[in-house]
Amino acid sequence: MDLLPALSGRYPDRHDAIRVGPDETSWESLLGAATAVADRIAGAPAVAVQAQPALETVIAVVAGLLAGVPVVPVPPDAGPMERDHLLSDSGAPMLLAAGTLPGPVPVPVVPVDATARSATRYPEPAGTGTALILYTSGTTGAPKGVLLTRDAIAADLDALAQLWDWTAGDTLAHGLPLYHVHGLVLGVLGALRTGSRLVHTGRPTAAAYAQAGGSLYFGVPTVWSRVCQEPPAARQLAGARLLVSGSAALPAPVFERLTELTGHRPVERYGMTETLITVSARAGGPTWPGVVGKPVPGIETRLAGERGEPVPADGESIGELQVRGATLFAGYLNLPEATANAYTEDGWFRTGDVATIDADGVHRIVGRSSTDLIKSGGYRIGAGEVENALLAHPEVREAAVIGAPHDDLGQEIVAYVVAGTVSAGELIDFVANQLAVHKRPRTVHLVESLPRNAMGKVQKRRLTGAP
Repeated sequence: MDLLPALSGRYPDRHDAIRVGPDETSWESLLGAATAVADRIAGAPAVAVQAQPALETVIAVVAGLLAGVPVVPVPPDAGPMERDHLLSDSGAPMLLAAGTLPGPVPVPVVPVDATARSATRYPEPAGTGTALILYTSGTTGAPKGVLLTRDAIAADLDALAQLWDWTAGDTLAHGLPLYHVHGLVLGVLGALRTGSRLVHTGRPTAAAYAQAGGSLYFGVPTVWSRVCQEPPAARQLAGARLLVSGSAALPAPVFERLTELTGHRPVERYGMTETLITVSARAGGPTWPGVVGKPVPGIETRLAGERGEPVPADGESIGELQVRGATLFAGYLNLPEATANAYTEDGWFRTGDVATIDADGVHRIVGRSSTDLIKSGGYRIGAGEVENALLAHPEVREAAVIGAPHDDLGQEIVAYVVAGTVSAGELIDFVANQLAVHKRPRTVHLVESLPRNAMGKVQKRRLTGAP
């Protein structure tokens, strides 16, 4: 299967087919530059790429895909311990980068020359071969290498192109990191598969998004929240065709404000590094805050209770979301036991996320089972529902809810809130007036900010009191 048809002449080329920050290139030039790098890395067991937002990163990733060498993206802000783990665990004998790197690196750093060209032609690698090794966040130990095959990537991108009406006539614009599924697989390889033009804005600022001229925009909740804070910039997105949000739940107030300013109801989707994108709303279909739609073509989903029992698809009952299908990973690198434990006995991948599914197959993600499913006084409560209730208060800008140990209740609901002039007691009463009383926070901490990672996800385990 031709993974990147834009590089094989299937679509009309243009001089600015890909732009990353100030740099742009045609597909033909990208192919020549990437092939020159491929000539240097061919035959390596893997190749690491310093994944800064630069054209050289795109060239390096494409080089690995051309040569059939698994690509290991390295976050540009990774500390020496994290970076060295990725290099040693993956066995990558070199690190491709836009230039020299500060400090000692345990493998040779190979500069990527965007002006180099090669006419070598490489045969298309097997679809079952590893294309990318993406490392998980490592919240429960050292990061694990997730093996993503060419076939899985192609299947997912084709499914999303179908659901989002994504074609060569689009211009995809985003400013997401190039070492995650969202920014790299969807945001770069997606353009090279569909033939759409790509504009990577560098930093994902509201002004940069407004100036990108995209018909299709990708963002995470933090990006969309910042876009909404600059109404003139947000209104310039009115000419787009589709706004997509992912990597974390889009708060209802941001959803509604974005809709008001741009005229577009954003499409939300759900996925993981191990599964790629498995559930999504459709372009032109109904969208609601907190709802991520139905399984993408080629994916099946189900809900399971704590003992593995089936959970009904009634739109209310909460269970662990389990998935299977064509987009799933091939396993964790060198960790067969961890790979086996990630699946049920009958072959479904355990996402660790809690969700509801209604009778029409529409999914709503409640959160992570470890931090977002709160068991208090015999009730099972989704943190996301309480967070949305808090965010409905006009003085609340951000909210994160956890379950903290409690001698009587098992867990009590604790909220961390960034807000204006409102008291903790007022917020508790506000939630109690919107939801069932047992869903109100017992404690509200008013804080200056919430800890987030590079994708804008709140890091709840860093909140005091998290289990």
